[in-house]
Amino acid sequence: MAKRTTLIQTPRGAVIQTKNGKIELQWNKNFAPKWTNNFQKAQAMFDEEVLRLIEPYVPYDTHMLARSALIASDIGGGELIWSTPYAGAQYYTTADSRPYSSLAGGHWGDRCKADNLPHLQSFAKKAVKK
Repeated sequence: MAKRTTLIQTPRGAVIQTKNGKIELQWNKNFAPKWTNNFQKAQAMFDEEVLRLIEPYVPYDTHMLARSALIASDIGGGELIWSTPYAGAQYYTTADSRPYSSLAGGHWGDRCKADNLPHLQSFAKKAVKK
């Protein structure tokens, strides 16, 4: 490593300029683990919020379809899964509303997103900042 002449340190790392004019950037070794942890927590919070908001949109008879997402999804993994044998048929081939609920019906993810996108964007921003 070249001899340092100028050292500027920040919580995120350091910028070092050597005598020969070369500039090096050294990341703070705690930066990646800290922010990875922050994003993982934010993803888990976001997944839980989506499941909360989406429940009224999921068709129900026994509520097993909606509950399957709680069982099959890896909360924090960023992918929600409805794991009943009939989930695909309910999502893609049924009406977007039911006689018992104007919200419950097919394409529940797309319809929930369309109705709640500003809230979800705001929620994600706040979750990352925590």
